[in-house]
Amino acid sequence: MRNTRHLTRRATLTATAVTAALILAACGNDSGSANSGSGHEGHGSASSSASAEVAAGAHNAQDVSFAQGMIPHHQQALEMAKLAAGRASSAKVKDLAARIEKAQDPEIQTMSGWLKSWGEDVPASDSSMGSMPGMDHSAHSGMSGMMDSEDMDKLEKASGTDFDTMFLTMMVDHHKGAVEMATTEKSKGKYGPATAMADDIVTAQTAEITEMNKLLGKN
Repeated sequence: MRNTRHLTRRATLTATAVTAALILAACGNDSGSANSGSGHEGHGSASSSASAEVAAGAHNAQDVSFAQGMIPHHQQALEMAKLAAGRASSAKVKDLAARIEKAQDPEIQTMSGWLKSWGEDVPASDSSMGSMPGMDHSAHSGMSGMMDSEDMDKLEKASGTDFDTMFLTMMVDHHKGAVEMATTEKSKGKYGPATAMADDIVTAQTAEITEMNKLLGKN
């Protein structure tokens, strides 16, 4: 009787051990499969990221033209905006000018970075613009929306409500030029970040044109 109980106990232990071994083996295989899957997923993600970077870095002549043209265009807008702090009489004009500075200065830095990475010429940084009386603006006066030296001289000499009206009128034209340039980039550019910036410029500056026209009493 005792021998029968002993054999039964041994058989039970053996079965338990075999079951445990099978469970561990199954877990090991699952873990290996998971690790293997993770490895493939990681490789796939890395490949996707690399492909995305290559695609994002692709650019064409239009992208270069957009950056090289928009940098001086933005620089003149900043020069005009900086004049508003000491010459404008309208708080709304001063606020608009501050927003233009806040938006366009970082865009200049970004576009300069693109051109450097592409090995292209970066338009001279005019950090001293506005502090150089009689500065020649004729180099870019043929660009859409750009003011010439005579226009800028008039703006620099104006103050009060005269400045407000002149600033708004000039900036509307300036913004329309930027929107035109950005629209061309959206349709012909290849570099993703550049076409995205162009889209932002169209949206933001179109809204500001509407705002400025209202301040001028045209809406």
